[in-house]
Amino acid sequence: MRVELTGVSKSFGAVRALRDIGFSLASGERVALLGPNGSGKSTLTRALMGMLAVEGKITLDGVSPLADRASVAPRIAYVPQIAPRLAATVREIIGAVARLRGTGHDVVADLAAALELDLAACGNRPFRSLSGGMRQKLLIALALASRPALLLMDEPTASLDPRARQRFFELMESVAHAPTIVLCSHRLEEIRHLVDRVLVLEDGRLAYDGTASAYLGGHAQGVIEVLVDDELVARRLAVLGFHGTGGGWWMRTVCNGQRLDLVQDLTTTHRHAIRDIVVRDVEAIRFQRTEDPQ
Repeated sequence: MRVELTGVSKSFGAVRALRDIGFSLASGERVALLGPNGSGKSTLTRALMGMLAVEGKITLDGVSPLADRASVAPRIAYVPQIAPRLAATVREIIGAVARLRGTGHDVVADLAAALELDLAACGNRPFRSLSGGMRQKLLIALALASRPALLLMDEPTASLDPRARQRFFELMESVAHAPTIVLCSHRLEEIRHLVDRVLVLEDGRLAYDGTASAYLGGHAQGVIEVLVDDELVARRLAVLGFHGTGGGWWMRTVCNGQRLDLVQDLTTTHRHAIRDIVVRDVEAIRFQRTEDPQ
């Protein structure tokens, strides 16, 4: 599904939630939507689903998601960050979604199994009685089973344990059809291999629109730790912004774009004095994980 926004703005009273947003997504493109609380991510997501009227223009394959919601909605799937606490059983929810989307129970079961969720074991349980991780797995399976043209996912891995996160990434990489995906996340370092492009909202404005690699290069951070036994080299490390952590170790946080040059400089110039060097990533690109007030 091709997504096009032109001059999109939205106000709630005196609060300007979106300010002249404009971008387009090619059919099958995968993007990460980032931004702190109050940046407008939830407002933009609801507008894409046709749940909010906005100033400007939004079209999905040339059709308005608001004016033509009846025809557009069946082609969209949404996975919320916080699952609704529904009293219906798992089996009832799957049956309802399967009838609406024209998919089979077996398809949902296979996708759930890929996430290590056994529907046979929990089918008669109320959805709200499931753990947060189990609810999230079922919502992901239901969304993918509907084979949407546009897939909107808000922090889909927030309730998943590390093993389930890995299964989710494997599942997303193996999706047979190619939906356009908008993935809201506070952990770009984690989902960077799933997206090609990053959109960042700040105070309702589009603050960044570019490749994921360029954004990570300019914003993601790494840590360099160096063990030295030479006082003169230690002094130079201090000048370079390192600080001592004890036992001859010195540490500095750097943008990933600067990391390679700094390591090469240290290992070339002070190779004789360096006894060990450790380079690792840190999750610097993480916004607070709660829902937008909009």
